[in-house]
Amino acid sequence: MAAKIKSGDTVVVLAGKDKGRTGKVTKVLPTDNRVLVQGVNMVQRHTRPTQADPQGGIKNKEASLHLSNVAIADANGKATRVGFRVEGDKKVRFAKTTGDVI
Repeated sequence: MAAKIKSGDTVVVLAGKDKGRTGKVTKVLPTDNRVLVQGVNMVQRHTRPTQADPQGGIKNKEASLHLSNVAIADANGKATRVGFRVEGDKKVRFAKTTGDVI
């Protein structure tokens, strides 16, 4: 099945502590049905010093969100569902609200 959300897409968070915020998808984890969104769902991790990071300490990083809690943002910045259609020889994704190709 084709992916409705891909890396680089702009998405809106539908549920959770960051509801309503938008961001760009940095990574998709298809086996876990999760995505990483830039600047959204930030958590603090305590890291021990290593050779790569001799300081260690408390670091902020993005945690993954479930795919059901994000939706593609259309041209107006609102959440939309994704559909598929064939244009010429290519299968393309389109926004259900506006009909625009994503």
